[in-house]
Amino acid sequence: MKFSNSWLREWVDPQLTPQELADQITMAGLEVDSVEAVAGEFTGVVVGEIVACERHPDADKLRVCTVAGHPDGEMQVVCGAPNARAGIKVPFALVGAKLPGDFKIKKAKLRGVESFGMLCAQTELELGEDGDGIWELPEDAPTGKDLREYLQLDDVAIEVDLTPNRSDCLGIAGIAREVGVLNRCPVKGPEIAPVAAQIDDSVPVSLLAGDACPRYVGRVIRNIDITAPTPLWMQERLRRSGLRSIDPVVDVTNYVLLELGQPMHAFDLSKLSGGIKVRMAEKGEELTLLDGQEVKLEEGTLLIADEDKPLAIAGVMGGLESSVTEDTRDIFLESAFFNPLAVAGKARSYGLHTDSSHRFERGVDYRLQERAVERATQLLLEIVGGEPGPVHLRELSEAMPTERHITLRRRSVSQRLGVTLAADEIVDILTRLGLEKIDENAESWTFLAPSFRFDIAIEADLLEELARVYGYNRIPSISLTAALDIEPRPERALSRDILEQTLLARGYSEAVTFSFIDREIAELFDPDTQPVALQNPISADLAVMRTSLIPGLCKALQYNLNRQQNRVRLFESGLRFVPGSELRQEPMLAGLAYGARFAENWTGSKDDVDFYDIKGDVEALLAHYAIGESAEKEFRFAAGQHPALHPGQCARIYRGDREVGVVGTLHPQLQKKLDLPRSALVFELNLEALGEAVLPSFRPLSRFPEVRRDLALLIDADVPAANLVQSALEAAGETLTDLKIFDVYQGKGIDFNRKSVALGLTFQHPSRTLNDEEINTAVDAVVGTLKQKYNASLR
Repeated sequence: MKFSNSWLREWVDPQLTPQELADQITMAGLEVDSVEAVAGEFTGVVVGEIVACERHPDADKLRVCTVAGHPDGEMQVVCGAPNARAGIKVPFALVGAKLPGDFKIKKAKLRGVESFGMLCAQTELELGEDGDGIWELPEDAPTGKDLREYLQLDDVAIEVDLTPNRSDCLGIAGIAREVGVLNRCPVKGPEIAPVAAQIDDSVPVSLLAGDACPRYVGRVIRNIDITAPTPLWMQERLRRSGLRSIDPVVDVTNYVLLELGQPMHAFDLSKLSGGIKVRMAEKGEELTLLDGQEVKLEEGTLLIADEDKPLAIAGVMGGLESSVTEDTRDIFLESAFFNPLAVAGKARSYGLHTDSSHRFERGVDYRLQERAVERATQLLLEIVGGEPGPVHLRELSEAMPTERHITLRRRSVSQRLGVTLAADEIVDILTRLGLEKIDENAESWTFLAPSFRFDIAIEADLLEELARVYGYNRIPSISLTAALDIEPRPERALSRDILEQTLLARGYSEAVTFSFIDREIAELFDPDTQPVALQNPISADLAVMRTSLIPGLCKALQYNLNRQQNRVRLFESGLRFVPGSELRQEPMLAGLAYGARFAENWTGSKDDVDFYDIKGDVEALLAHYAIGESAEKEFRFAAGQHPALHPGQCARIYRGDREVGVVGTLHPQLQKKLDLPRSALVFELNLEALGEAVLPSFRPLSRFPEVRRDLALLIDADVPAANLVQSALEAAGETLTDLKIFDVYQGKGIDFNRKSVALGLTFQHPSRTLNDEEINTAVDAVVGTLKQKYNASLR
């Protein structure tokens, strides 16, 4: 919101400099971005009047003008502007004047004719964008008066960067109300009296979109003079607020938007067919907007339409076909309340952002529409004349926002703010903010929230208002003291930090990605799940809530590859959002490995990372859970399927019978779509499903020697090695202390359908030395079991 200091001072005038005022409202939560002069630096420019204008004797494009306004009388000025003519008032820079850019005006001779000064365009004074000719001032501008004084240019424009919850301050009225509360000053806006109808004409209105638009106000004004100029004071206020003057009707609607915070629109009445219908767009409808852009309307877009066609995208922008032009004589003025959820994000979906959408998305006072129409009518009659009809109101009372009654407990103020406020001061602050006290007792007050404050709904909101108006800097900084019990932390609960430190130690870097992803990306990684869509997405590529952390890591990988980082190890811990009867938020830990196995060095292998590398990283994480003796608590990897992973290089991870994660290589088709030159390896673990760690327990070390026996077994190629190990562990007995696979071979000398797996079995007894017979019995049991289950044979 940008406004001029002088405009605000007409509403409320505290004894503060502009900079002090900016600092004050910043401390109240309305952050000021800038305080800038409203005009360039210039001196010696007065209001001049061209009393005579003749063609230059030696140059067709130059004019020799006689200009009044100099203290010493009329002066001769040579001017090249095409609109220079007798009888107009213009900015006249006298000899000795300084213009923006440190440009000094001197006596000159142009093609043999002397010139004593310069007639200025808007751009030359940094007072507008029109540089095609000299700036024509109003006829009643006082000749000879200093231009800065006449236009009150010793002023500043203050720009406030409002948070989305403070839509009530997107108008001078709201800013003035805040300043008045902060300084205990009276706030005096313009008198807005109802304008009596002079004709009976009206346009019927149908509200067909239910909650999306429950309130609509319209008024017909006939026989306006669209050629009338917008008053200079209004043009200046618009300019100082960042808007340019277009025509008097548009200027008035923009002025009311800035003054009261209510967006409005005017239609050319002659271009409307029948009544107004506020409805949703239908499939296949199109609309040419005011900026000339042709858009295909999406279903679900709220429209203002007539009997035959769409007229405007509600709350965003009007259509070109029904717009006010230089031929317009009759207008239909509209002012409406649109539900913020109904219009949120619609402007961005069409690549637009307008002053109207900025306000409607955040919430407009739902009782302001009639006042805005009366104010606009008042201004229009003063500028373009006309005959107003009655104000026509259509309202769906059942769809209007409900009144919000908020109870503030007296003890909450001192307890939560850390400062004691008098009861009278509390009531005074809140009532001056627009709240209405409707009940009071020894324990609390009850207030009614005003219609312009959508952000006040609970007690904490009232406490926030008290704190910021009282002054955050006035609240003492006190170290809180309290007797706090240290909550016990179960030893079996594994900290996420431990898992993250493990990955950091193994060369991974932590990534933090958005919880929202592109809908198309979500479908690529998880086509079987319909993700939860956002009602008001930040952008089109952040439209749905993620059901996995892997897409975010893949996007981060692309970002790194585009910056020539070809060896990437990333992990992220965060929530995924699983839709269902109720939305589930599950804590996850995901990782991604890409590129060379080792960082570049003179001894390391140049091989790429493979499935077993990332499986080892996952096993290092699972090792923190200290696998227990019972089978239900053991982790196992089983071949599985996942839509985002390679069908032959994907494993599901189980703890007992419960699936806790997945690990594998990115699917080749997905790799191609993401434009990845090499394979990417990923894993994802459900931290909630992993459960608790098993506490370590001490077992005395045996003093007796251990014995190792190696077995090379031929088994079918499709038998998982994990199954072989599991069966061997069960068959070997209690004296087996370690079992390792130390070799796998397929190739020459072995049947194509078979493979050789070498097992190393280590035996040890805690209280005596094992004899050969015991060891042979255990080994025979292992071989027999493997032969029976997997048709294994010794090589």
